[in-house]
Amino acid sequence: MMKRFPSLSLSSYGVGWSANRRIAIIAITLTVLLALAAAVALFAGHDSSGPEAGAGTPSSTSSASPSEQAPKPGTGTGSVPKPPQVAEPVAYAKAAAQMLWSYDTRNTTRDQQLAGMNAWMTKEVTYADWTSVTAQVPDPTLWSRMADNAQHASATVTEGHFPSAFKAALTEDPSAITKAYIYVVTVNGKQQIAWNKGGAGAEDRAVTLAVQCRPGQDCTLAAIAPSVTQ
Repeated sequence: MMKRFPSLSLSSYGVGWSANRRIAIIAITLTVLLALAAAVALFAGHDSSGPEAGAGTPSSTSSASPSEQAPKPGTGTGSVPKPPQVAEPVAYAKAAAQMLWSYDTRNTTRDQQLAGMNAWMTKEVTYADWTSVTAQVPDPTLWSRMADNAQHASATVTEGHFPSAFKAALTEDPSAITKAYIYVVTVNGKQQIAWNKGGAGAEDRAVTLAVQCRPGQDCTLAAIAPSVTQ
């Protein structure tokens, strides 16, 4: 029988956004998404399955310090795919969600996983909430346990869309997006997890991402956003 863990995308340990990052993201989203203000403090989660709390399955609290969460230089990216060169926010968010829900501890270290994920992030530090992304990754001890079990996951994306509140805010003030070009996109899909001795499981996934797509530039990931799934 598989253990169950609440989930969002990669294994979250309930670490919320830092105060400074939360304020920055609130400032952005209030401009373009008035309905998000009340939801900034919490992530919506649902149960996940796996032999350990794996990437794609948040757990309780993270024991990793900010320095442990930072990818080490020169580690490579293992099985983490490179970000696509696309300028459309829904397409990028769908690719990012698939990346977040996929991992392979058989050939990818935790540092490589973090380095690969970091390559998807916006380089504009004002808008990048790296903590919200690293909070989805198991701590080094748990990652090692997952590797001992050869745990790995793949994902399929079924659809992506702008939440209705985001579309309504854009309709009300179309020019508001032009400050940061941050788009809120909800993505739905399914994650398949496997491990040693034929163990396997699958579960539906949903995540809301903040994606930055400035004109004339490829999109990047800004944050895992508060849940707005309608």
